[in-house]
Amino acid sequence: MSDKPISGLRRRMIADMTVRSFSDKTQHEYIRQIETFARFLGRSHDTASGDDIRRFQLAQVEQGAQPPKMNSQASALRFFLTVTLGRADLAHQLARTHYPRKLPRVLAAEQVARLIEAAPGPGLKYKTALSIAYGAGLRGGEIVMLRVGDIDSERMLIRVEMGKGRKDRHAMLSPQLLSLLRAASSEDIHCETGNGGSPRKGKVASST
Repeated sequence: MSDKPISGLRRRMIADMTVRSFSDKTQHEYIRQIETFARFLGRSHDTASGDDIRRFQLAQVEQGAQPPKMNSQASALRFFLTVTLGRADLAHQLARTHYPRKLPRVLAAEQVARLIEAAPGPGLKYKTALSIAYGAGLRGGEIVMLRVGDIDSERMLIRVEMGKGRKDRHAMLSPQLLSLLRAASSEDIHCETGNGGSPRKGKVASST
């Protein structure tokens, strides 16, 4: 949606997503998908028809688009058509692709232990990060945002702020992970947090 004639729609869509607290990643993805549709359509979105929607999705399939991509496009277009354009009638033309979901391969405890032990050094920085990811179920972005006050050694909990979906939650803190965090902090390994663009640092051990 970078062409001048539709810059107003782009701004309106961004505003619609912003007031609904969509993450920056989601906004970027939605805009990218709408740009793909704009290139296919070759004219103003206001003139899109149900047939255009069907032709676009068929063209994506013929180009080899996989179900996850098709569904991502459908979600972005559904929001754009329903909210930004106020054309819920067109959104009904969008088809979602159903596909089998395979269970991920689960590593044995011994395999996980070898993976963590193989973490590069120096120090315990990467070993600690992998241990938090596996032992507490935190995502990479959540790990780097941890701060000292998030470690609750009395209740054996890790507080995760603004995690997936911008929601706060608690994760379990095992005794083994707590010991590793203390060992890492003794090497001056810090948990970095972003707050208004100004990172603060603090030793994990100081709160455990």
